[in-house]
Amino acid sequence: MSFDIVFNYILKRSGIGCGAGLEGFRELLERLGNPQNQYKIIHVAGTNGKGSVSAMLARTLECAGYKTGLFVSPHLLSPTERIQINGKPISKQRFSQAVIAVFQEEEEELNFFEILTAAALLYFAKQQVQYVVLETGMGGRKDPTNVCNPVLSLITSIGLDHMQYLGSSLSQIAYEKAGIIKPGVPVISGTVNPAAREVIRKTAKEKKAPLLFVEEGEPFYEYAYDFVNNQTVLHTRDYQEWILHALGRRQTINACVTYQAAKNLNLPEEAVRQGLETVRLPGRFEVAQSGGNTFILDGAHNPQAVELLMDFWQKTPFTHDTALLCGFMKDKDYKKMLALLCPNFTQIILTVPPSARGAEQVELFAALPKKAKVRFEPDWKKALMLAKESPRVLCTGSFYLVGAVRGKLRL
Repeated sequence: MSFDIVFNYILKRSGIGCGAGLEGFRELLERLGNPQNQYKIIHVAGTNGKGSVSAMLARTLECAGYKTGLFVSPHLLSPTERIQINGKPISKQRFSQAVIAVFQEEEEELNFFEILTAAALLYFAKQQVQYVVLETGMGGRKDPTNVCNPVLSLITSIGLDHMQYLGSSLSQIAYEKAGIIKPGVPVISGTVNPAAREVIRKTAKEKKAPLLFVEEGEPFYEYAYDFVNNQTVLHTRDYQEWILHALGRRQTINACVTYQAAKNLNLPEEAVRQGLETVRLPGRFEVAQSGGNTFILDGAHNPQAVELLMDFWQKTPFTHDTALLCGFMKDKDYKKMLALLCPNFTQIILTVPPSARGAEQVELFAALPKKAKVRFEPDWKKALMLAKESPRVLCTGSFYLVGAVRGKLRL
């Protein structure tokens, strides 16, 4: 069965709330031979930063000499990006084989994310990886990835996202994310909100799980941005200089979390340095040149991420003559995101991401700040052409849109 047929079939099972649930998923894995028990797992949850930390840590493990699996979401160009070994996405053929193997053991109808999670866990076992960095999909407590028994749990940040599923307060959302904490398993968190921290602290205490909150400055206390080479220069307290091939204050904090995670796993410091210096984070304040235009691609898709993006934006050389190209998912708080984005741009182009969940014109215009002047073009390809009239373009609001634009630019 071809890859396109397989993926389009599982895509039809994308509804949130359906699926086998944790118990049914656990039983499925038993029928598959419990592949999740055949390697060491680092489990990663968080509102923002979990994808970046997962990529940083997977690259560090690879640099330390381990055959490392990485499971992340969403993808930018191809769903094969979600399942990687040593930085290489699964082939389309093996993707299809893994999914079909899951279907052969299916008793309860699985949802989209359950299928992908099971396929990834099975593929990693068959490829005999040593470590897997496993990113949650949404939340943590009820997430299918939560059937694993990790050697380390990471919680990157807590913000208001997926509130219709996870709760309306930071404490409620923190409770869901903290659901990945296992008895006796160390926890490292980059969470800064006091209410969210208290929930994580309480859960870790109940589970007798050693807990470390990573503060900015541990170990990187100073940083400078190199916009020419698109990198951040980090400094440790003993004046060592490290290079991170990513931009943004949040990425510095993510680097601190990665460093502490690697330290917990007893990885050589040189592997951590090499991992941070060589990791690539597509769609995370990615600056690229194409056809005479400068593109800044950032998949900020919730208010917390957009707020961090706009705070960093003021520190960049891109604040003038830049068009904003943005689109959002219907289930996101695009009203708050537009309120954060619009005051910083004079040319704003709204479009619809290439997804059935993309927010349309009526919804977006009802959410616009009163004084905002925007152009709406539902076809994202035509919207991209409009944005190219400016020398620089910031594309944000949805990973679906960022991925589509990135593919069109052939980056």
